[in-house]
Amino acid sequence: MFFRMIRGTLFRQWKKMLMIAFTIALGASLASAMLSVMFDVGDKVNQELKAYGANIKVVPKESSVISDLYEVEGGSTGAYLREDELGKIKTIFWAPNIVDYAPFLTVSADLDDGSSVDVVGTWFNHHIVVPSGEELDAGVVSLRSWWELTDGSWLDEQSSGDPDRAMVGADLAKEQGLSAGSKLRVKGSSGEKTLTVVGVFDAGGEEDMAVYVPLDTAQALADLDGCVDSIEVSALTTPENELSERAAKDPTSLSIKDQEAWECTAYASAICYQIQEDAISDSVASPVRQVADSEGAILEKTQLLMILITILSLIGAALGICNLVTASVMERSQEIGLMKAIGAHNSAVSLLVLTEIFITAVIGGIAGFFAGFGFAQIIGHSVFDSAIDMRPMVIPIVAVLVAVVTLIGCIPAIRMLLRLRPTEVLHGR
Repeated sequence: MFFRMIRGTLFRQWKKMLMIAFTIALGASLASAMLSVMFDVGDKVNQELKAYGANIKVVPKESSVISDLYEVEGGSTGAYLREDELGKIKTIFWAPNIVDYAPFLTVSADLDDGSSVDVVGTWFNHHIVVPSGEELDAGVVSLRSWWELTDGSWLDEQSSGDPDRAMVGADLAKEQGLSAGSKLRVKGSSGEKTLTVVGVFDAGGEEDMAVYVPLDTAQALADLDGCVDSIEVSALTTPENELSERAAKDPTSLSIKDQEAWECTAYASAICYQIQEDAISDSVASPVRQVADSEGAILEKTQLLMILITILSLIGAALGICNLVTASVMERSQEIGLMKAIGAHNSAVSLLVLTEIFITAVIGGIAGFFAGFGFAQIIGHSVFDSAIDMRPMVIPIVAVLVAVVTLIGCIPAIRMLLRLRPTEVLHGR
């Protein structure tokens, strides 16, 4: 009898039940879309910020002034890192999170007019095979993607052209009258090179007065074969929190549980620790705070926005459900009054109404979840140019939110139902 009454109500009031299901679907779709994006936005923001450079810098231990374990300042004092250890960076535990890196060696050289210039040796699109067997192209082509080419092209290390090639900054090119195809002679402490300019770039900083060459060219100018003075690493990281800050100051102070949590989370400080301990000997790796802090701030604000939109959408859904369920109870007041008159208790009548609404909510919630996941893909492709991953945890969260919102929306109608007197409604009052 109970289920026959539910089925009868669903069919008799199908338009109103459809509106309730639609209201719930709207709320569930926004909630599932925002939650899906929120749980996946960390990686997307990290990937977007990779366009603004490295977030980890590795320097020789001897050339650093260490304010704390990872806060590093200072320049080179004649200490160098080993070039033959660069491949080890892709062998640490968090190697999959390292998307790019490049070594740098800065040497001072003289030009024909007697002026001095910094010659920076680095990788451009250097092809390497790491100890694990993985092959990749790494270097400033992707690490300095914001550089604007004003003339020529990027230096291609993998082409079989002139080995003595260079890229020059826009300010130096203007000062020396250089353009793509020009020759530039530089004299270092241990040799000189006549370089062919293949491109002019505008970096908007001090790099615009420098000459960038392949790493081995700079090493030859200063007789520093196999040496680099810094490494910049671009890695996908998790924003820092209280645990990572404590670990950055002193990893040995952590409890075993905290240390496991720190090492198993892609904090910049955890990746830095692994690089200096397991990959590059006699080095100090530190997060580039401007980038790391920006990642955390942007991510927190984006997640807060998603949460606020979710809350507002659920409040709207609760108000809509409240109005629709209350109207349904008012229309059925005589039917409910008759049930009470023949002995139905308030609890039984309330359970009947709630069951009808929750069946409708399940239908609306399922439809809303899949619609919301579709909305999330639209957001992902339009904002981040990539798909949003399906996170299993979103399903139970959305289910609980739909249940809570439906229950809250039903409260005014249930209160009205409890106050309903059979004698009054059956006499038309």
